[in-house]
Amino acid sequence: KVAEAGERAATRERACIAHLKRLALNSGTAIAAAARALAELDLHAASAQLATEGGWCRPELTERAEFCITAGRHPVVEAVQKRARGPAFVPNDCDLSPGRRLCLLTGPNMAGKSTWLRQNALMVVLAQAGLFVPATAARMGLVDRLFSRVGGGDDIAGGRSTFMVEMAETAAILNQATARSLVVLDEVGRGTATWDGLAIAWAVLEALHDRIRCRAIFASHFHELTALAGRLPEVQLARMQVREWRGEVVFQHLVGPGASERSWGVHVARLAGVPRPVLKRAAEVLAALETRARAGGRDALAEELPLFAQARPEPAAPASPLHAMLAELDLDALSPREAQEALYRLKSLADQKIDPDAEATAAQHENTVAATSDTVV
Repeated sequence: KVAEAGERAATRERACIAHLKRLALNSGTAIAAAARALAELDLHAASAQLATEGGWCRPELTERAEFCITAGRHPVVEAVQKRARGPAFVPNDCDLSPGRRLCLLTGPNMAGKSTWLRQNALMVVLAQAGLFVPATAARMGLVDRLFSRVGGGDDIAGGRSTFMVEMAETAAILNQATARSLVVLDEVGRGTATWDGLAIAWAVLEALHDRIRCRAIFASHFHELTALAGRLPEVQLARMQVREWRGEVVFQHLVGPGASERSWGVHVARLAGVPRPVLKRAAEVLAALETRARAGGRDALAEELPLFAQARPEPAAPASPLHAMLAELDLDALSPREAQEALYRLKSLADQKIDPDAEATAAQHENTVAATSDTVV
């Protein structure tokens, strides 16, 4: 009996499983219908929870070619910031109504250009899926296709560079988009030489405006493109707003009217940890380029650029111990205790009332005496 108990139990289990399988197959239609009903209930419950807790609104869908978002937000970025207890997400409007259906967006990196592009594209996906959208109000005309060319990537195995992938995606947009489409483009033409990239971006912007006539957001660092606002009637200019405070750049993450005058790329490089000598040299080259651009336009930029000139170190001026110590301090690397000790040392040097000019005179006198002694010898 003990030896046969295991086999009897296995036989009973197989019989029970076979019985359950027959019951499930006989009730397959009802089970599938219940699963679909539960999935739909789950979808609506999740949508209602998002709308209630996140302050989402019910979008108004129309047949007109319009796109008006009031205080829109990026749902994923906003959720991550809340979870991390970070700063509150800054909402922004978007108006691509007839007469202003193509927005040319300029401004620095890290200021939120890509986020704004993507959140407006997500509004279309959510609204046309029948869901609420993260905004105070939303009214948009139906979109037949949504096109996005944001970010960078390559296809090494396929023999396509980053710029080739970018151009292939841009070509797909230009060949397939219609007047009912929504297009978001970020930094078209940045993967090649400056004038080549500017020419491509210029032509793409004109094609979107004149031939395709779709609603579009076109983000770019080519500030020369802003000249098109005067000759393309349905182009509106927008920029990411920044503030300069005590020599620092503060990104406000706000979209405002007009064109940005600078990209603040050197500032972003500093935030990324690029070494100070490189940043200093980049600032010198940038200042030279901007000066020549203001003085003589494009032709002047091609002449005597300092890009490959070696930086000539200026002769060091005589410095007092106080100045020398200040120059050696790395303020960003000091702990509170080290900062306090440095202040004490600086105070001690300052109390000695060292005169840099007197030191320079003394040093010059010593050099003169040494030279005279050599001559006498």
